[in-house]
Amino acid sequence: LNLPQFVQLMETFVGENISLPTVKRLIAFIREEYKQTEEEKIEQLEKVHRLSRLAQRQLLLEALFEKWDKNASGFLDLEEVDAVLSTFKEGMEKEALRKAKNLLCARYPQLSRVGKLSPKTFQTFLELVASEFTGNEDEVLDNLVEFLTTSVERSEVECLQSLDRRKWLHNIQQAAETSGASMEPVYKAVFKALSQDAEAHGDNKKISSYIALLEENQLSPERGQILLHYVACTANDAPYVLNQILHKDMKGISFAAVEEGKPIHVPKVQLHGNIHFWNSDRPMEERKGSLLVLPLQDAHWRAFGILGVDTLRDQREKAVFMSHEISFYQGVSRAFSKAYHHICTLENVLKMAVTALDWLYPRAPNIHAVTVYLVEPGKDKTWDYSLRKMVTTRKTGHKEIHSNPVLLLRKENLLRDYLFKCTDSSEVTCTSLCGEHHIAVPLRDLSGQALGIFDISIGKHQKLPPHEQKDLQKMLKMAQAACWEILKMFTEETKPTYVLEAERLANMKNSGVLFYRFMLQELRECI
Repeated sequence: LNLPQFVQLMETFVGENISLPTVKRLIAFIREEYKQTEEEKIEQLEKVHRLSRLAQRQLLLEALFEKWDKNASGFLDLEEVDAVLSTFKEGMEKEALRKAKNLLCARYPQLSRVGKLSPKTFQTFLELVASEFTGNEDEVLDNLVEFLTTSVERSEVECLQSLDRRKWLHNIQQAAETSGASMEPVYKAVFKALSQDAEAHGDNKKISSYIALLEENQLSPERGQILLHYVACTANDAPYVLNQILHKDMKGISFAAVEEGKPIHVPKVQLHGNIHFWNSDRPMEERKGSLLVLPLQDAHWRAFGILGVDTLRDQREKAVFMSHEISFYQGVSRAFSKAYHHICTLENVLKMAVTALDWLYPRAPNIHAVTVYLVEPGKDKTWDYSLRKMVTTRKTGHKEIHSNPVLLLRKENLLRDYLFKCTDSSEVTCTSLCGEHHIAVPLRDLSGQALGIFDISIGKHQKLPPHEQKDLQKMLKMAQAACWEILKMFTEETKPTYVLEAERLANMKNSGVLFYRFMLQELRECI
């Protein structure tokens, strides 16, 4: 048990109306009776040491990745890392390195195709290398980190540039985590990162940028089975670009970027001959500048859209994209992908939660209302967090999906402290509030931390009838299983399921079906 879980256990044990002297006697009893054996002490110390070592290793490998990835592109070239590692110990471990590389590609099959290492696959690669090399694994890994750290040199300018860019990429992820499952703040963060970089590290270029997502072409399939729907763009381009549709039979390089899976750079659009200009009012003599189209790719490197950047608003002759800018824009596209799929995950979890509640209400009429909250990290303090009120459902069938979700802060909601205790401990919390009994139940992520909260009101009842309690427990168990299944969908280890935006929408429907799938599996196991 961690501290919040221990406190929650004790509070549940003593109940709400316990006297202070009784609490003091309980504390004295536990202090007197609780004994820890020498073996338990050693085991606990070893566990603390092991966790500390893993945390330290994680920080070292993250710092190493960032040093190698000087332009914040979000990935490293596998062959480049492999070539440097092959010189370790003067090349005496080449066979072990080959085995580690084969194991890595077996675990992540897409690596053989794309040859790019994400921070996670980079760490896995080094751990596999250390396990194959001769010697103590921890010592070998430390030596590898030191060797790779000294293999690259970065100037002060490059370090400062990298620091700026990582800050802007972090803002994109933070926008996703604090947006209440809305994409608009993410779009704004992406365009702000691009414009800030163009200003600070791109010779103060004037740029336009836009995002288009792949969708199934249902209205005119003869023009191609898929299309690109422009869902966001910089403000100046909105009248011409926003909500436009690009078909495969139209001019443009976007589909080529999608199919090739790599950026396409056109230094001078006026000389290319296959560029689609959305602003038909722009005079021909002003249709000049650079264009860069980057594929948006998921964790399995499959394209689901494009990010476009151009300098058509900048009429200077030298307004072209440099290689370090293109690398950073790839980092922006990776950060957007991560943010986009984070929000897709939250949407799917909420859809599943509503489906679970629809199943529960007819079976538990004594449940008056349920509110679903999402846990959001604090913007200023990494250890702080808030709760976002997303959905409220009632036994009457009324369902309110909050379009502007209310944000609950702990210091401003003392009466709702039971929700924060539930989040702290990732355990069920019960309390009475304004004459109504509430049961707060966590919906946990893959690490066991609270991702969301079910706030269940059962009115003036202290507890539910046994059959209703049983159905509530069954619903919560299936909802948790479905939640974990949803969270696994977008990890690098999980086999991908879809690419098109239309498939994402279909998957949101499937997330509700997931709940019933687990319910059916449970029923089969009971037969």
